[in-house]
Formats: sequence, C-alpha cells, structure tokens
Amino acid sequence: MKCRNSFRVAQKAADKSTTPRRILPLADFAAFRQNTSGLLRALSMKPPPDSNSPLFTIGHSSLELDGFLKILLTHEVKIVCDVRSRPGSFRFPQFNREPLEACLAPAEIRYEFLGETLGGRPSDPRAYHEDGIVNYEERRKAADFRAGIDRALMLSSATNIVLMCAEEDPLQCHRFLMISPALLDRGITPVHIRRGGELESQREAEDRLLKLHDLTAFDSGSLFISERDVALQDALRLQAREFAFRASPEATEYL
Repeated sequence: MKCRNSFRVAQKAADKSTTPRRILPLADFAAFRQNTSGLLRALSMKPPPDSNSPLFTIGHSSLELDGFLKILLTHEVKIVCDVRSRPGSFRFPQFNREPLEACLAPAEIRYEFLGETLGGRPSDPRAYHEDGIVNYEERRKAADFRAGIDRALMLSSATNIVLMCAEEDPLQCHRFLMISPALLDRGITPVHIRRGGELESQREAEDRLLKLHDLTAFDSGSLFISERDVALQDALRLQAREFAFRASPEATEYL
C-alpha cells in the first residue's frame, strides 16, 4: 500500500509541477539532441548517439521514493538499471532491491540489476591496482563489463533508461568515472539527472571535472580543444584515485 501511495503522490506531483529551469521537456528533448548533434560531436569526448532515446544516469542519494518516482516520471524513464554492485542501502533501505522494484512496478517502470557486470566493486581481482583501488580503465577491458554495456545499450535502443547508483554527484560515482567513458566509446552520450530532476549534460560534467583538477585551460571555452581528451583522461584518473572503491590489498587476493 505504501508503494502504491508513493506512486500516486509522485504521479500527481509530476503532472502538476512546472518544468524546472534546466529540465528539457521530453517533447523537445529529441529535437534538442538532433539540432545540437553537430556541436556535441565536436565538443564531447566521443560522437553522440543516433538513438532518440536518451540514456540517463542518476544517484538516488537520500531521496524518498515519491521524489525519486516523480523524477523518473518527469523524464519518462521506463527502465531503472541498477549499477550498484550490492543492490541495497543500509542508510536508505527504501532503495534496497526488493522494495524499490515493488514500488516501481505500479508506475510501469521496470527494474533491471546490472551490478554484477557494471558495478563499481568488481569481483575480479585483476580489476584492482596493487593498493586495492579499482582500476576503472582495466575494468572496462573485461568481457563481462563489455557484455553489461551491450545489455544497457540494447535496452536504451528501445526506450528511456536510467543507470542508477547511490551518489548524487556523478563526478563522485563510477557511473561517470567508469561507465560513461565506455558509453562514449560506443557513441552514446549520457545525460546526468541531478538533484531536483535537473539535467547536466556530459559536456557540463566534464567541464566541472576539469575545473576540479585545475585543468580549465581545456574546458569548453578553451583554445586547446585538440588536447581536451588527454586532459580529461588525466582528470578521470585523478578523480578515480579519490572516489573509486578501495579494498585492502590483501582482500583483493580473495575476490
């Protein structure tokens, strides 16, 4: 009953709410992508996709379920792809797999767990540096990771999906640091749903990352656009050293 009530509240709020300043109406989103595809092709790390179905990412953070559902409904998300290695939250149990899946169902939003292949805490010890930090670049080479990307892209080709993890800021999460580069390599440019349902483009997130690491000489307004990719790779490595999952070096021997 609580799940159904959460859906009703979220549905009413989504129907009545006005569009936030940075949220693009879904009716205009495909046109926006088409009209700006040439610009994004020049600016982002990789070309944008041809699909009209956006691939979103989101961090549930401390949201209540009705607020989370409102955001999904606003952006017409049909599938939530859980990319947490462990689909649960001690601090926010409403986002444990079973209650989350049950609460999405009345809204006709499907839940799919992809954490085994796309999670930020891989079970393969080869995906870790010697000091126990996950090596995102190495992980992206793994066959099972690539299979997870294939699965996400197959789902995205048919409808709107969102890759869900816990952290609100994508720059602090493996969905940006590990998964997004793989999507970009496949020609897919993700869009990041932020607090309140606002959208942050991949380009904007990349610029924030460069600024964090004093690499603004290579941001969107830079004259050194040809060197942007190299600066981004350096910034991704630095950010991963701070936010990637860290296991004890001894523990990686038994993963």
